[in-house]
Amino acid sequence: MKLSPHTNPPEPTNLLIRFHNQTGAAVDVTGTRASYGSTWRCHGCGDRPDMHDHLGFTRRAANEHAATCRASYHRLG
Repeated sequence: MKLSPHTNPPEPTNLLIRFHNQTGAAVDVTGTRASYGSTWRCHGCGDRPDMHDHLGFTRRAANEHAATCRASYHRLG
């Protein structure tokens, strides 16, 4: 299946929360609710933390990133 360059990626099976940044790019929180079991990734700018963390901290960091990120996703090819 070929995706449009202006669509978000499919939801991963371990998706817990999906935020959207200022341009609509997905910021996904993935993993588990277990201790140090979650992380996030911005599909606009590609930013992500270096390590996994508790879901509460991960959610807050992903939401703060989504609120300020203006990067737009664009798939090549």
